[in-house]
Amino acid sequence: MSNQPRRLGPLASVIFSSRWLQLPLYLGLIVAQAVYVYHFGVEVWHLVAHATEYDETKFMLVVLGLIDVVMISNLLIMVIVGGYETFVSRLGLDNHPDEPEWLDHVNAGVLKVKLSMALISISSIHLLKTFIDADQRAPNTIMWQVIIHLAFLLSAVAMAYVDKLVSHGAPGGAPGKAH
Repeated sequence: MSNQPRRLGPLASVIFSSRWLQLPLYLGLIVAQAVYVYHFGVEVWHLVAHATEYDETKFMLVVLGLIDVVMISNLLIMVIVGGYETFVSRLGLDNHPDEPEWLDHVNAGVLKVKLSMALISISSIHLLKTFIDADQRAPNTIMWQVIIHLAFLLSAVAMAYVDKLVSHGAPGGAPGKAH
């Protein structure tokens, strides 16, 4: 047996090569990441410049905003690196000292669950900001944010459960095909 890859037919080759159409999308997300870094720097500058003017609540809201930016930035990295590795091409990071721990077992199901958890974390930060500043919010706004947060939670639990079933098989049943 030869170690050379099997040659694809013309249609299969076009279909398989179409995955590279995602490259501009990931590059665009890298640009968005750079914008978030800029936004973070501006917010830190404002925090430092107004540190003596802010009361504890305002300080806490600004810091939560910074945490929110970091969490969204982490979400972007998961989508860029994990999505590229899963759907476009291998990054070839084997044994690289900075390889993210989660990348060696990433697949579409794991990526969906990780993204869901990141969205829940971001939603939690927004909800905390709303609760801290509740007197400035309409009651319907708070109610809808809680409902949306609960929907994120239920969706994440459902996706994790389905991924577990697909990856490991139903309880008492035969294992499903791992992706």
